[in-house]
Amino acid sequence: MAPRSRTCIAGLLLSAALPSFAQQPPNPAELIAAQRAALAPLAYMDGVWRGPATTVLANGKQLAIIQTERIGPLLDGSVKVIEGRGYDAAGKTVFNALGIVSFDLASKRYTLHSYAMGRSGDFAITPTATGYAWEIPAGPATIRYTVDIKDGIWHEIGERLTPDKPAARFFEMTLKRVGDTQWPAGGTIAPK
Repeated sequence: MAPRSRTCIAGLLLSAALPSFAQQPPNPAELIAAQRAALAPLAYMDGVWRGPATTVLANGKQLAIIQTERIGPLLDGSVKVIEGRGYDAAGKTVFNALGIVSFDLASKRYTLHSYAMGRSGDFAITPTATGYAWEIPAGPATIRYTVDIKDGIWHEIGERLTPDKPAARFFEMTLKRVGDTQWPAGGTIAPK
């Protein structure tokens, strides 16, 4: 084969291979580092929280509970895990929820994947200067939770937003940060 033919064939092979080089999957360590950096501003949430909460039940009665939250990073800080528990006056668990906050690098959006009361879903979560807000579509209404965290106090309200009506508050809690936690990353199982 002539040298010029070899050069042409080598050029064709190289040009065919270039798109596959460009399509290599991103480095997982770089992805995790970028997700960790996106969640770093939410580190103020980490720890154990406790305090009173009230909610209006479907029958219109008000239920008072003691609400707890434990929050911490997992997967090398690339997600934040939240567990909420509500206790009645006798100490019985009457509410339990699990949430996972993540950041999607492609869409540049935060998401809360929530499990509570037999339901689950993915919801947009919007960080604010002192907390965050998230919404649940509920037919013609929207359920909005707004959180404000300052000086070790977590204040959260839940409102039902219906077109052409004022917001109806159905939930409120005021929690105090009571300590650190190693949960959920602490206590992992060793390989041996």
